[in-house]
Amino acid sequence: MKALVTGASSGIGRDMAVYLSELGIDLILVARREDKLEELKNTLKTNVEIIPTDISDAENCIELHNQFHDVDILINNAGFGTFGKFNETSLIEEISMINTNICGMHTLTKLFLQDMKKRNSGYILNVASIAGFVPGPLMATYYATKSYVYRLSQSIYEELRKDKSNVKISVLCPAPTATEFMAKAGVKFKIKCASSEYVARYAIDKMFKGKLVILPGTQAKAVKIGSKIIPDKILARIVYRIQKKRK
Repeated sequence: MKALVTGASSGIGRDMAVYLSELGIDLILVARREDKLEELKNTLKTNVEIIPTDISDAENCIELHNQFHDVDILINNAGFGTFGKFNETSLIEEISMINTNICGMHTLTKLFLQDMKKRNSGYILNVASIAGFVPGPLMATYYATKSYVYRLSQSIYEELRKDKSNVKISVLCPAPTATEFMAKAGVKFKIKCASSEYVARYAIDKMFKGKLVILPGTQAKAVKIGSKIIPDKILARIVYRIQKKRK
């Protein structure tokens, strides 16, 4: 088997690559930082190709697909967030976030899904967040992008089910996880974060079992339940208070 992992240079993506290699799966690792990819490659046991590229550019995504049509597993992990009031945050940075978190994920999912449908086999794992379940004041764009990832994955799942396809799609919705994300977003979590290694291994195991929504840990499960029973206006107030403490 062969897996393509975006955002593989650090965090959950890196730990997914490590676990997949332990399972005997060859890898195509994608990220912007070539040095980090090289460093990771040297630690892995299976065949590894590294592709230093920026998936926020749709042309790069198309070129990536043109290079590899025989991917059995696609993991859309690349993404980032920013903190601040919507009217004050950088528009350029937010457009880049939308292009990465949404457009890159969307493009790769569509192109590789078409290949998988023809073969009637394959796995797609899209990395969202518990942020996708609730309104996200002070991180509005990030939360909105993760809601897109979550809903798109759900919709594709039903299409595949109706077609009786053997292709499986899953969406990972972790609670705060100890990665570089926090420093890049400019936030700090006062609660204990899950380890990236735990989230990565849990997600891969559930993906292979065909689980649609993957919720590692009790906090992720609690947020999912809460999002169903608490009104959105109340959720927005709760999230605002939590976010305010993270800066």
